[in-house]
Amino acid sequence: MKFDVMTLFPEMIQEACNYSILKRALDNEVFNINTINPRDYTLNKHKKVDDTPYGGGAGMVLMPQPYVDAYESIEKTGKSITIMLSPQGEQLNDALVNKLAEFDQVILMCGHYEGFDERIREIIKPREVSLGDFVLTGGELPALCLIDAVSRKIEGTLGKIESADEDSFSNGLIEYPHYTKPREYRGLEVPEVLLNGNHKEINEFRLQKSIERTKTKRPDLYEKWIKNN
Repeated sequence: MKFDVMTLFPEMIQEACNYSILKRALDNEVFNINTINPRDYTLNKHKKVDDTPYGGGAGMVLMPQPYVDAYESIEKTGKSITIMLSPQGEQLNDALVNKLAEFDQVILMCGHYEGFDERIREIIKPREVSLGDFVLTGGELPALCLIDAVSRKIEGTLGKIESADEDSFSNGLIEYPHYTKPREYRGLEVPEVLLNGNHKEINEFRLQKSIERTKTKRPDLYEKWIKNN
């Protein structure tokens, strides 16, 4: 898997991926990350990539030439998808993350200011993805969230791929509660069923807790799960 990230701030992407599980996966070449700065492709002598909007209005708009040229410089693989991080896009969820993990290459377009000149969308025709109904100052944080989520689905990123299979949302439910040592803390004890070594009972307990949590915390997900089970 390869992530190509179009960003005005490549250091943000590179630095965030230089820690913990992502760094280990990169060091082990489970996937790799390449950053492309549209400023390197602008024809403007001052390295400008934005300008005032036609029709007036506040803020600046990202110009098409630097972004289209930067995009066209990226070597595409046979199974590649281009994602524009945008509040207008479909919301990122586990189902979409699973689909993206099937690609060999994910190209991510990070916006800034008032967003992209509309002709960038018309020429590149990316799939637009959002973290939710709110606006951030740039697309780097959403891009990092997507990289983190997708990378967990790639064999070799986590110690065991089963860890991703048991995450919240993987089966339509919120994940069950976890416990570790000590067995008792401030009067609160680990449920006895987790200590008896009976894996059938443990799995049943965890499933029931997932159902209860989902029903309480995310009734919308619970209703969907009920319909599908």
